Order: sequence, then C-alpha cells, then structure tokens
Amino acid sequence: MSSPISLQLFTELSFAPSSGRALYLQLSDAVLSLIKKGKLRSGQKLPGSRAVAELLQINRLTVTKAYEELQTQGWLESRIGNGTFVSSHLIDHEPENLGGSLVPASLKKAGFVIPEMSYLDTAADHPVTELHLDDGYPDPRLAPLKEFYRAYRTQLTRSGLYDKFGSYSNAAGPGYYRAAIANYLNETRALKAKESNILSVRGTLMGINLVCTALIKPGDVIVSGIPGWKRAEHNFIHARARHIGIRVDEHGIVVDELREICSKQKVRMVYVTPHHHYPTTVSLRIDRRLELLRLANEYGFIIFEDDYDYDFHYKHRPLLPLASADENGMVIYCGSFGKSFSPAFRMGYLVAAENVITHLARVRVLLDRQGDHILDNAMAELLNDNTTQRYLRKALSVYEERRDLFCRLLSTELAGLVNFTIPEGGMTVWTEFDPSINLENLAQSARSKGLYISDGKAHQYPGYTTNGIRLGFASSSKEEIIRSVEILKNSIR
Repeated sequence: MSSPISLQLFTELSFAPSSGRALYLQLSDAVLSLIKKGKLRSGQKLPGSRAVAELLQINRLTVTKAYEELQTQGWLESRIGNGTFVSSHLIDHEPENLGGSLVPASLKKAGFVIPEMSYLDTAADHPVTELHLDDGYPDPRLAPLKEFYRAYRTQLTRSGLYDKFGSYSNAAGPGYYRAAIANYLNETRALKAKESNILSVRGTLMGINLVCTALIKPGDVIVSGIPGWKRAEHNFIHARARHIGIRVDEHGIVVDELREICSKQKVRMVYVTPHHHYPTTVSLRIDRRLELLRLANEYGFIIFEDDYDYDFHYKHRPLLPLASADENGMVIYCGSFGKSFSPAFRMGYLVAAENVITHLARVRVLLDRQGDHILDNAMAELLNDNTTQRYLRKALSVYEERRDLFCRLLSTELAGLVNFTIPEGGMTVWTEFDPSINLENLAQSARSKGLYISDGKAHQYPGYTTNGIRLGFASSSKEEIIRSVEILKNSIR
C-alpha cells in the first residue's frame, strides 16, 4: 500500500491546459520533478492510478500513460501484483544538494566549469533601431533576393536528388560553386585560380578561424595593423598565437615595421585588408604591397588577404589583390558575399594553392562536414548568368550617391566637430571626432533618438588614442541618411 505521504505530494501538482503539452506529459514531468527533488525516494511506492485520478480529477488513462512514460525512461518500475515504484536503481540525494528544481537550474547554469575568455565579451548583437550608421553593411533592399530565391528553388527541383541530398559531398564545397567562384575572381580580380584552388566557407570569420585552426600553432607570431579588426584578432588569441600589432598610416600598414619584426623573430602569418584597411578604409600603397610580397617570399610567412569590399570602388579603378601578383603561393585570399548581398547570407571562399585547400578541407570536416551545397550552388547560378555582376553595378551607383550625400552632410552639419577623408570605395566613412566628444555618451544619446552608431570601443587599443568610429552609409536611403545626420548633430549638442 502506498504511503499517505506520497499521495499528499500529488496534491501539490498543477497543470497548464493552455501550454500545448499533453496532460499525461505534464503529469510525468511533475512526478519526475518530485523524484529529482528527493521528495520521492528510490524504491518508494507510488499511489495507484485510480487514487491519483480521483485526487487530481483527471482520467485514469492519463495517469497510466504518465507512469508508463516514466517507466520507459527508467525512472519508475512496475512490480506485478505490487504496483508502481520509484526505480530501485536510482541513488537517493538529499534535497538540499540538488538546489531545488533541477530543470530550470540546469538550463540557466551548467554544473561544469567554463573557461574565462575575455576576448568573447564583445560578441553581443547590435541593438535594432529605426536608423543606423553601421559598420558598413549593404542595403538588402537592393539585393536580387527574388532571383536568389528562384535559383535556390531550382536547386531543390532539379534531377539528381541523391547527389544533392542523399549523401555527403566534397568538404571543400560543390564543384559547380568552386568553378563559378574561380571564373568570377579570374575575370574581376585577375586571379589565375581553378576549381581546385577554391574552398567554400560560411563567411570571412569562418575562413580566418579555419586557417588559424589548420595552420597556426600555439606561440606562432601573427602580425596585423593597429587599429584593426578585433574579430580577426580574437581568432589569433583563441588559437593561442602571439599577436603583434604594427602601425597603420594614410598608406596602410607600415611595412617597414614588419621588416624589423621579421629580422628578429619568425613570423607565421600577416593578416591584411589591403583594399580598404579595416577600420580606417585607407588603401595599401603599391610599393608597400610589393614589399609585403617580397618579405613573404624572403621570410616564408603566410599572407592572409581579407578582401571584404573589393566590389565597391567608386573610381572604378580598384587595386588588384595581392593574390593576383603572388607567384610563390604565399597568399591565402578570402572574400564573401556578406557585403554584396547581406550579412545574413553566409557564403564565402578561400583561394590558395591546391595543397593548402586540400589540407583546409580535411580540417574543415572536423567542424562543418561540407557546408551548405544547395546555397552555394544557388549563388553559382547567379554568378554564371551575370545576375550578381548586374546587381553590383547597380548597387555601386546607388552607394556612390549615398556616399557623396553623407560626406557633404558631415562637412556642413558637423563642421569643426569631425575630420574625415572621402573614401574611394567601401561602405563606411572613418570619422574622427573632436577629442572633447565622448563617443560612448554620443552613441547612447543617438540610440535614445532612434539612431545606432558605434561607441568606438571596438577600435580602442593601448597607446592608440584616435577618437574615431566607422559610420556606414550604404544601408540607408538618402532620406534616412539626412535624418541620421540630423540626430547625430543634435546628440552632440
């Protein structure tokens, strides 16, 4: 006979009819909670299904199903002729050791130690506001989304379903996509790539992380410009590499400083954004480009070339990538469609020597078996039928008009408060504010008025005191740009 105490415990149970969860499952959850709290002990007999049904005013079959569910999971056991008991295989715990209800607690805090990683503190999402002068995002209203949808749908309806859905494929990416990327880069960037030189990645960050995982060892030296892209630098730290920063001036990274470093210690990799340095948007001058390649050949370090916005150059004379002049396989070239389509589309590519691509693909399997081949092939369709190229030409014209308007407003509405150079390309203006202006306070004030701007923390370094932020103009219409600058002006007062 079950204890009156155990039956009394069932009077504490309650249900939520509107939760959408079956009543018998709610009952099994409640009984399991009593077991985990230690209120029902190992070997203890439970009240019969008839008694529980009468007590809770529910159908007896509901109680039976709840008991059967917990028996299936191993929490209860049925003894023929004797009734239902808490499993004798369970180890009893004192309630105070379990910290109350385990279900909500376990979802909030793990029972194991999580290592501290201070470089992950900046991973919070940007707040959503009506207006935004962001980090240089494109305007998805201009993207060929309908064409992309049709291309994706075509991939799902074509023949050869087993090849596409029935098995895994090449970890480097689908051949159709890799060939399309190679042709596109050869035509637009003067590369000499083949399909075997391309690896599909889910954006630039994955490319950086993959290279760090596959080619960087703890203690290796990685050099990049300061100020730089913190996301890349955090990957270097995560790989336990030793990061060394060198100055950036109006002509890009100061290669003389790199030469001095190389003469004293072994450098494994140099990370650069030569087309438009992040965050200051300056281009790496031709003599420095050539010297960087020469140093790579002399000292044997990898050049990771992050070409995040090559497609947007308003004088229609973009400097060719370092990869186009690389004759010794020293450059790993990385690009994505995050700036040309939308950051939400995680499609990108690495370009390197064939043996590097083979090695990276093998390592990639440990993280991401093969990527999204359907998505990749849809993009390949848009590249092969020139949809992407037509879109970029249209977007370039629109973005140039927005840049001109934005820079004109900065000059007139914020005269004496900001200093900037009109960028020849890209989607942002590197804007240096008067030292008396607190950028964190400015960002908070603007946000309260419906405008998002950076607070500048991402560009702060020990010894680097420039009071500057990136103000992106491409994702805003002309009307939105006018309103944004007006809010910015009013927030400074």
